[in-house]
Amino acid sequence: MAQFRLPANSKIKPGKAFKAAADAKSVRTFRIYRFDPETGENPRVDTYEVDMAACGPMVLDALIKIKNEVDPTLTFRRSCREGICGSCAMNIDGLNTLACTKACEDVRGDVKIYPLPHMPVVKDLVPDLTNFYAQYASVKPWLQTRTPAPPDRERLQSKEDQEKIDRPSACILCACCSTSCPSYWWNSDRYLGPAALLAAYRWIIDTRDEATGERLDALEDPFKLYRCHTIMNCTEACPKDLNPARAIAEIKKLIAERRH
Repeated sequence: MAQFRLPANSKIKPGKAFKAAADAKSVRTFRIYRFDPETGENPRVDTYEVDMAACGPMVLDALIKIKNEVDPTLTFRRSCREGICGSCAMNIDGLNTLACTKACEDVRGDVKIYPLPHMPVVKDLVPDLTNFYAQYASVKPWLQTRTPAPPDRERLQSKEDQEKIDRPSACILCACCSTSCPSYWWNSDRYLGPAALLAAYRWIIDTRDEATGERLDALEDPFKLYRCHTIMNCTEACPKDLNPARAIAEIKKLIAERRH
């Protein structure tokens, strides 16, 4: 197996190595990014050998085993383990994905694990999502109405109208899409990014919402919306098979139609 090497000019240095037990039956090597901003030390990559014969099949299973049995200082987020909460989003083998749904056997050679790219790192595999959540909140992801709700029932919509928002509503805010977008890397202070814009689209097309005009007005901005250059990385990265790029294109189309 070829040895994983970092570029000679990289600030990320080789770190500690943890060997598997001598009686291990099926060893896989995991190379994991380690960084604690509070120490002031440069990032490093620690190496862990894991006996997969005594481990679950997913990358998250291996991370939990490493933390529980080898190195309790390893830090990462996780919760549902079912691809629903989005907590364990990270960069695995060069791709943004969920550790709980990424099978170790789908990775060739050493399993290389890094935090989501181009985000401040809180510690190890935990990115700081403060700005990401603020951008999501900025699109007002809730139903806005002016007319009073019916006194005897909820606000209804047809099955066809509900199906239009079904897929956009499935976003789990894992940030895999936004952190795979070059435009977001360079303009994350002003460009809302694919996840927030997908959420905006979900409410724009909701037939029960009565603030469509205001929502489109808020998005008609050279940076908030139009920094999207249809690179499509967001759609490729989405672990829920959603299409943020199409949603962004539809928002642009709706804005253009209002001008005529």
